[in-house]
This record gives sequence, C-alpha cells and structure tokens, in this order.
Amino acid sequence: MNKFKNKYRIASHRKPDWDYSADAFYFLTLVTQNRECNLAEIINIGDKACVNLLSFGEIVEQEWFKSFDIRKELMSHEFVIMPNHLHGIVEISRDTRPCVSINNQTSRDTRPCVSTPNKINDNVGDTRPCVSTIPIKRNPPIRLPKSISSFIAGFKSAVNTKINDFIDKHNLSIPKYNRKNHFFQPNYHDHIIRNQFEYDNISNYIKNNPDKWIEDKFYKSKPPS
Repeated sequence: MNKFKNKYRIASHRKPDWDYSADAFYFLTLVTQNRECNLAEIINIGDKACVNLLSFGEIVEQEWFKSFDIRKELMSHEFVIMPNHLHGIVEISRDTRPCVSINNQTSRDTRPCVSTPNKINDNVGDTRPCVSTIPIKRNPPIRLPKSISSFIAGFKSAVNTKINDFIDKHNLSIPKYNRKNHFFQPNYHDHIIRNQFEYDNISNYIKNNPDKWIEDKFYKSKPPS
C-alpha cells in the first residue's frame, strides 16, 4: 500500500464521493510536519508505556476536546496523542433514534445506522457503541459544513493560532505556523468504520499505541542532546 507521495506527506485517503458529513464513525490520523516529535514523549512506568505531553501536545489536546464542545454533531471516542501524531475515533451523529432491524437488515431511512447511547448486545457491562454495518452515502467531493474535513480544518487552524500565541508568550526562536508553514501535515488519514469488529480493532490499536511506539510506522528516535 502506497501511503506516501514522498517522504513526509500522506497521500489522500478520501473515499471518492463519500459524504463526509454523513452519520458514521471515522478513524482519523494527523501527523506533524516532518514527523517532528514535538507533541509528547513516551516514558516507561514499570512495564507500562505512558504518554507525557509536551507543551504543544497539551495545546493540541485542549483544542481537540474543545472542538467537540462547540460542534454538537460530533463526539470523540478513543483518542491518543503520540510524539509526532495523533489518532482518534470521531463520530458524527445528528439522529438519536435507535437502530431498527427489519428482516435481519438494519434500516433507518437511508442513513447510516449509528447509535452511541445504546449497548450493542445484552451482555451486562458491555457499553460499546452500537456500530452497525453502514451503506455508502454519496455526495459531490466538496468540503461540506459539519463534516470531517470542516472539523479538521477548524481544529488545525485553532492549533496553529494557540501554538503561535505560545511562541510569542515564551519568546521562542522558532518560526510561527501559517498556511505556508503547517504544524500538522496538510493532509490526513481517515478510515470509515463500517462495523463493530473494525471499531473494536481500531479502538484497541489506539489504546495500545504507546506500548508499540518503537514499532510504529511514524516512529522517529529522539536526536542526541
């Protein structure tokens, strides 16, 4: 699989004609420019790897969760900030009606069937979101309001602004970020989660990412002091 057009830039993974404002679960990955490890450090506490956020990582974390406070159609699920990238599962859900099963097929008009508050089965203690297999909802390939691309654009812009404020406040001798000097790579990776199996696998991958840092495809060793 060709994931890169060149050394650092992620090739576009947008699904042609998919409506990225559709109700669904999305697995998102954003990578810092040049894979610079300026978000966090991975430290070992006993036999457990833990994430220690750096100043820029703290800003990214704050802006990530603030995004969901101001966008009521979005919900953040599993999320982790790594030294030079972040992973998150983001849900778009405007419809709170429960999934309806008719003749073993899920239906709720023609919209994807996604209902976070409901348990997926009757097992006691199982609070995983209800992720049913979803159909493709097609739309012209443009940035739609209240879509994943609009969310990412707003989030990146907020991160640039807050980090620039931090640079000014602490008189740091580093370039500020703008449209020509991005903090995150201009593109990002997304995957539309189609069923519960995918959701569980991706959620576990995110949770275990710090333990797998040295094996990560984005791994970059810390330069000697």
